[in-house]
Amino acid sequence: MNRIFLVLSLISNTLLAVTLFLGWRIGDPAQIDPATADALGLHFLVALGTCLLVLLVHAVALTYFMGTGRWIEETCGAYQLGDGARRENIRLKFQVIPGMVICFLMLIATGAFGAIADPASKSQLDSASTIHFTLAVTLLMVNSLVSWVEARCITHNGRVVSEIVDAVRHIRRERGLDAPTLETEAVA
Repeated sequence: MNRIFLVLSLISNTLLAVTLFLGWRIGDPAQIDPATADALGLHFLVALGTCLLVLLVHAVALTYFMGTGRWIEETCGAYQLGDGARRENIRLKFQVIPGMVICFLMLIATGAFGAIADPASKSQLDSASTIHFTLAVTLLMVNSLVSWVEARCITHNGRVVSEIVDAVRHIRRERGLDAPTLETEAVA
């Protein structure tokens, strides 16, 4: 899961930076110029795609914690391993959830101010472009930090899962619950 998440978060944060660059190079969106309109359209489309990818990456992380949390709960209950691993999983999950929510809200706010900054919008605010740009820069920094926290927590949770797997293997071996494999039969 670690590699998958790292690749996805790297792509999503890179696309946030690309979207920021595309928006920055638009210049004055109020100019009636086909090149400006094209740049604005490209920025808008890339921003929409990037928002969806950022949401997907955070959803993957949340789904991972929900799935492993359920597995940890059931496995620790079945093998009477105690609730320490489950508590650790919950602690890690609740470390990443606030950052995810902040990123979701910042995506919405950045997009809303981007829409207000559009000269074709019926809603106008004099400082909308500045607010949109400031939110976009802040979003890039916050999302990068949240992605780092998520990756760190996913790595730690992976170690918790590995410890449980090792404990279960040990218990199954002690109780003779594992059927001999072809490899052990060939050696005997």
